[in-house]
Amino acid sequence: MHMADMGKFKLHYRIDGPDDGVPVVFANSLGTDLRLWDPIMPLLPAGLRILRYDKRGHGLSDTPEGRYSMGALVGDAEKLMQMTGFKDAVFVGLSIGGLIAQGLAAKRLDLVKAVVLSNTAAKIGTRDMWEDRIKTVEAGGLEAALEATMTRWFSKKFRQTPDYPAWENLHLQTPVAGWVGCAAAIAGTDFISSTSGLRLPALGIAGTEDGSTPPDLVREMTDLIPGSQFHLIRGAGHLPCVEKPEEYAEVLTGFLKSQGLV
Repeated sequence: MHMADMGKFKLHYRIDGPDDGVPVVFANSLGTDLRLWDPIMPLLPAGLRILRYDKRGHGLSDTPEGRYSMGALVGDAEKLMQMTGFKDAVFVGLSIGGLIAQGLAAKRLDLVKAVVLSNTAAKIGTRDMWEDRIKTVEAGGLEAALEATMTRWFSKKFRQTPDYPAWENLHLQTPVAGWVGCAAAIAGTDFISSTSGLRLPALGIAGTEDGSTPPDLVREMTDLIPGSQFHLIRGAGHLPCVEKPEEYAEVLTGFLKSQGLV
């Protein structure tokens, strides 16, 4: 376990793979930590140098007080990549991680060579919708939003498996202040204009059972980037890397191969 000193707080991160490997950065969703990507790690090709991290307010990272801005979350990823020597990287972001990927790609093309935008959008929901969810969580904790969240996130079939309860527990272990801080960042983000200006290799991934960022929303965002690719994973919800890790890893590997990286 490694902790990066960001100034007023610390971020937990992990690096796997050879020092001279192809740099790939993974950013996870709201209410999860870097373990979100565990199911696909053994399925990815050798020769990748992988950076995963817990964004502020999640996992083993510190939880700064107050609401966060998307600019701050993008800045965290930017600073962490610079500290760890990651540049010209493929940035894989899921949900809020995909927003971070879009923001960083627009800001630092020297750090981001290509993006994989998974189960995300240029604008996710409305400010009023997020404020309602924030009020629910502030009043009753993450337990108050658990059923609705898990229904949006996972297919009915997966929720009946023995692996499902662990994801409920992971979500519930997120600090309320961290969840609220990041939810506020999502509420205030609209990247439609900046994402439509991106000119880099991009892959959009969606799940047919995703109730948070439905396939049409993901496709609309992906289509903003000329020459982008899109893949729909059938039978999976908001976290297809959990429900369909083999297909997710295959699609990601195919994208890396299409860029001549593996």
